[in-house]
Amino acid sequence: MSAGVLPAQRPAFGRSHVHAVAGCYFVASFAALGLPPYLTQILPEFGPGAARWAGLLYVVPTVFGALGAPLWGRLADRFGRKRLLLRAQLGLALAFLLAGWADSLATFTAALVLQGILGGTFAASNGYLGAALDGPSLSRALTLMQGSARAALVVAPIVVGSLSSWLSPHRQYALLAVLPLTAALLLAALPEPGDGRSAAGAEPARSPEGPDPAGAPAVTAATSAPAAKTVGPRVSLRTLYALEFAFVFSTVISFPYLISLVEDRVPHASPTLSGLLFALPHLCYLVAALAVHRAFQDRPRAGITLGFLLIALGLAGHGVADSLTTLIAVRLVLGAGMTLGLVCLSVLAADCAEGRAPGGLFGSLEFFSKAGAVAAGVAAAAGSARFGQAAPVLVGGAAALLTVCATTFLSLRTRWSR
Repeated sequence: MSAGVLPAQRPAFGRSHVHAVAGCYFVASFAALGLPPYLTQILPEFGPGAARWAGLLYVVPTVFGALGAPLWGRLADRFGRKRLLLRAQLGLALAFLLAGWADSLATFTAALVLQGILGGTFAASNGYLGAALDGPSLSRALTLMQGSARAALVVAPIVVGSLSSWLSPHRQYALLAVLPLTAALLLAALPEPGDGRSAAGAEPARSPEGPDPAGAPAVTAATSAPAAKTVGPRVSLRTLYALEFAFVFSTVISFPYLISLVEDRVPHASPTLSGLLFALPHLCYLVAALAVHRAFQDRPRAGITLGFLLIALGLAGHGVADSLTTLIAVRLVLGAGMTLGLVCLSVLAADCAEGRAPGGLFGSLEFFSKAGAVAAGVAAAAGSARFGQAAPVLVGGAAALLTVCATTFLSLRTRWSR
């Protein structure tokens, strides 16, 4: 090799790669996130009384996704993040095809089970990104990934509602199966990420937390900064998992019966209007997420406490809102809380990812996220059957308020101990 010629190096993992991953997640999650709000319209096709299972079936994919997420994450660390991400996209396509052509409640439920077992695109995408990025770069990428999910929640219910006059939401599952197939083709062109967080010659750094109790093993990996990280993460892994569970529980609990609540409070509301109201908090995230990230990336604990407070206020407002105007107002308050919570959780997750295998970490985080959604679905079904359609939002508001009290107490205790 001639003098002055350096060995060829793998191109840096750039912004275009992050945008491609986020775009593919948006495409693949369109059906997974947009069709479940219409379960109360899909299930009656399978017979009288089937609609009462909406709350439970809403979280069937989540139950089985939670069980598989840590395992898929560890397999990604071992066999390649890109390979496991492609597996997740193809698994979603298969499950959507089966759901769209199901002619019985049992077959439809089996399709939702397969969606949970074979899916997991969000955790797989985050693990892919976590293998190449760290610190603020990773937290921004995770914020963008949440933006991709919110975009799907904004667009998909509106599109599904608008198409329902020509094609039932049930059959739209089969039509939308083409989207994860398209995402898989696009992802096949992306590189397998190396550990972009490592730098030759740097001392290895290990998280002071030790092994992840939920299955994400600690690894020795140097950061891309010139010096190794000398302080621990701002929250422990257990605290991160608890916050993730509480956030998902308090927000998701309002999802399954929101369309029915809107129809009750706003008589003769069109499916498109119901979809818009469902999407409004997620639209808030799309508008404000990057600005919130800049404002709270150095103080995520304060941001997440404020987020839970706004979630509690917004959900409590759902219980008393009796007009379109008041529903819009409380949905906006909820959206502000969701934006703060999601952004600050991304910052805390990126902080905890330092020195850890990303597949295992994000697989474990997905487990607690899905566990919160499962608990929310069960609580929504039980509360709605016992106390009416307003019960889920009131329970979610109470859970958010309890989290505010707990996080405030922990912050004060930490400050006093110093």
